Amino acid sequence: MRKSILVTGGAGFIGSHLVRYLLEEGSWDVSVVDNFNDFYSPACKRQNVESFLDDERFRLYEADIRDPRSLRSAFENGRFDSVVHLAARAGVRPSLEQPLEYAETNVSGTVNLLEMSKDFEVPRFVFGSSSSVYGSRCEVPFREDDDISKPISPYAATKVAGEAICSTYAHLYGLKITALRFFTVYGACQRPDLAIHKFARLISEGKPIPVFGDGTTRRDYTYVDDIIQGVRAAIDYEDTDYEVFNLGESDTVELHELISLLEKSLEKKAIIDRKPMQPGDVPQTYADISKARELLRYDPQTKIQDGIPKFVEWFLESSLS
Repeated sequence: MRKSILVTGGAGFIGSHLVRYLLEEGSWDVSVVDNFNDFYSPACKRQNVESFLDDERFRLYEADIRDPRSLRSAFENGRFDSVVHLAARAGVRPSLEQPLEYAETNVSGTVNLLEMSKDFEVPRFVFGSSSSVYGSRCEVPFREDDDISKPISPYAATKVAGEAICSTYAHLYGLKITALRFFTVYGACQRPDLAIHKFARLISEGKPIPVFGDGTTRRDYTYVDDIIQGVRAAIDYEDTDYEVFNLGESDTVELHELISLLEKSLEKKAIIDRKPMQPGDVPQTYADISKARELLRYDPQTKIQDGIPKFVEWFLESSLS
């Protein structure tokens, strides 16, 4: 007998990869909630789920997580064994311009989903958090028990709040909740506003790429297949009522090196447009994944030197289609 799962934001980058993985696994009925907003092209998101629409095990709800009424039909029809909550307003820099939008979606929307999960007695809830919660820390690698009381962007603050709310619901109502702190995810179908996709497009078009700061910022870039491995393990994790895990590669890459890898894969030189560091940006991210390795058996396989060529292969194919 198949289990039933709800993936919010399931038409997005990470969400659509998870949906594909679960359907290919064969033991799930998968429902998706997505409002197809215009943060980036809704057509991209519709393309992400187009191949699922004829699958009898797949159901799409065009609903906004900020509206409990629009969520209720999904929960009434689904009787879910698990909820994976990936829907969010994403991005550090846009959150400085639209903090209210971020709070409504990322905080109020999360409360709505937790309330629904409580009312419909959903046994498992997985929350998509972010490495942004660690703020501008100098001490690396980042551990799950580090202080996250000083986020430096509204986006990061909403993710800190989301984790706190999840912990509260686990404590009060016995929901089994796992929060996953994603570290700079990339791969096929990546959002076009994210650095790797944006840089690839601009380099291929012979246009300047904006480089904020001196190019020495470092990120723990994580290939999407590795992230999906971690999310899938978190769906089954039941050892504690509430737990937090880092999902990263546990390897940091300097921005200069990232650009060089893109240049090599695209066989084209980048034109650099230097800009000052932006408020809300952090100098580095670096995940300690020892906890996820031990408890989730999380084992990332794709180094950036292998992941960038894979991404560029998808990018070039999608540009021609």
